[in-house]
Amino acid sequence: MIGTTVALTAAGVLVCLVTAMLPGPKAGAGAGAEVAAPAATQAGTTPTPSAPTSPAPADSSPAAETPAASAGTTTAAPEPSGKGTPQAASTTAPSAGRIRPGTTYKGVATAYAAGDGNGACLFGPSDDLMIAAMNTTDYESSRACGAYVRVRAANGASITVRITNECPLPCAPGQLDLSEQAFAKLADPKVGRIPITWSLLSPHTSGPISIRYKTGSNPHWCGIQVINHRNPVAGLEVRTAKGWRRLPRTDYNHFLSADGSGCGGAIRITDIYGEQLTVDGTALLPDVVQPARVQFAPH
Repeated sequence: MIGTTVALTAAGVLVCLVTAMLPGPKAGAGAGAEVAAPAATQAGTTPTPSAPTSPAPADSSPAAETPAASAGTTTAAPEPSGKGTPQAASTTAPSAGRIRPGTTYKGVATAYAAGDGNGACLFGPSDDLMIAAMNTTDYESSRACGAYVRVRAANGASITVRITNECPLPCAPGQLDLSEQAFAKLADPKVGRIPITWSLLSPHTSGPISIRYKTGSNPHWCGIQVINHRNPVAGLEVRTAKGWRRLPRTDYNHFLSADGSGCGGAIRITDIYGEQLTVDGTALLPDVVQPARVQFAPH
């Protein structure tokens, strides 16, 4: 019996030692791997906001590519002077963002000295100073640039202005910072601040859209801007060897190709209603306004 007891005790000790030597679970198991954020594209800008602000860095979201065969559009043969081909438009606004057609917005109107009419949208000087700066929230990273809005005051007066600028904080959602000339059409400038309502327009009188490449654009990097569009622009693509490539948009109203893909080639522009215009034959000429001979349909 004594021998048996000793043997059993020894066996138990051995089992305990073996168990203690087995590896346990690893620390941090199941933790997600770190993903490096994409580097922002740098581009020199000189915006003129309604109050001093610094231009935001370029949108660094990945560019999506769509095979040309599945694009479902007809592209005209390349011609000089940026001739474009309009595509069928929908009756809704699938890409309207915050500012939607058929919607009335409430806010206040203030005034600022617009100077020559240039602003954060970088359209350049304007002879028509019936313009306004959109509050940062509704500016929506330049989606509001070029939009026409009808502004109504409580006294019944109304004006149409084009968005050419951004009004930074403390401008609140719904607020429009009108040029002094536009504000004077609604109320005495001495008032300084009035309640308003406003809504998006799609004017019937407008010339063709134009394309302009940003200062410094070259075959290895380019910024593309759409000018004089009747309806707000929802997106811009360039044609590459792999198909249509969607370009990211900046706060200063340019679409950037950080690696030069598609620079100087065909461009496809989509408005908030889903209508697409394909523009061919636009030369890679920085700071040159190139008419495209086409325009989005009125709504």
